[in-house]
Amino acid sequence: MNINFELADLRGFVAVAELGGFRAAAESLPLSQPALSRRIEKLEKALGARLFDRTTRRVTLTGVGRDFWPKARALLDGLEQSLLGIQEFATARMGEVTIACVSSAVYYFLPRVVRRYHEMYPGIRLRILDDGSNEVMSRVLRGEADFGVYFLGTQEPEVDFQPILRERFVAACRRDHPLARRRKVTWAELSHYDYLTVSNSSGNRLLIDAALANYASRPHWLYEVRHVATLLGLVEAGLGVAAVPQLAMPEAGHPTLASVTLTEPLLTRTLGLIRRRGHSLSPAAQQLYTLIEETRPRKRPKAGARLRGSTNRS
Repeated sequence: MNINFELADLRGFVAVAELGGFRAAAESLPLSQPALSRRIEKLEKALGARLFDRTTRRVTLTGVGRDFWPKARALLDGLEQSLLGIQEFATARMGEVTIACVSSAVYYFLPRVVRRYHEMYPGIRLRILDDGSNEVMSRVLRGEADFGVYFLGTQEPEVDFQPILRERFVAACRRDHPLARRRKVTWAELSHYDYLTVSNSSGNRLLIDAALANYASRPHWLYEVRHVATLLGLVEAGLGVAAVPQLAMPEAGHPTLASVTLTEPLLTRTLGLIRRRGHSLSPAAQQLYTLIEETRPRKRPKAGARLRGSTNRS
């Protein structure tokens, strides 16, 4: 469909619609009334519909005009905001970015990226919405976040998913727990200990339940929480063991927590970036998106590997 009109024609239409007449609109642009009339006629011809009913005494919007008015206003406003965003970023490197992120990836991975981003663009404010998996997807789809850090986006038709890391699930326990001496442990063996898990609202729980659906000897939870960070707090307090993504665990050498490779089955998840399909990012958001792509989480030592010179407390 070849629609031929200019932004000036669209501005003229919006001015007439908002001010209720050609004279007032022409003065506000500024433009002569005949020139404004030609712009409106050109726009109507391009759209194939009349936008105004004109008499010698008044100008009123047609049905098509009333429907087109808010759309034209929104188009102009969106263009203006985009141009301002580009100008701000290009000149003063100012602006604001909002990202939604699953909480299990926030604590140990994202801070390194945020620190580097702030060093590069100190004038840009960053809002991090650390939520559960369902909330992360919803915030991105509703436009509340520029993009998200997520692991359940490959099958969503409305989002683009860019993988950045594949990680395994590990058993989290205290360093003085019997499992901390092991190099690997099966899911069935976790059932011999008090088992903690995240709730059904968590994407991690969905992955675990789906993977263990046909396993009779699967662990049954004693404590259930909403977020992985809370889960690790209970593990650190000695209330039991848990299965968590490896990225959620602290770096090797943590004084209290240890991770052990989980097998039978070996369960992994793919962490990635999600954004609304067909929607471009602001310059500031695009810079952060690219930085996260480039600053992939460092590969952790294998779960269960002991540090040189470290000992397990009995």
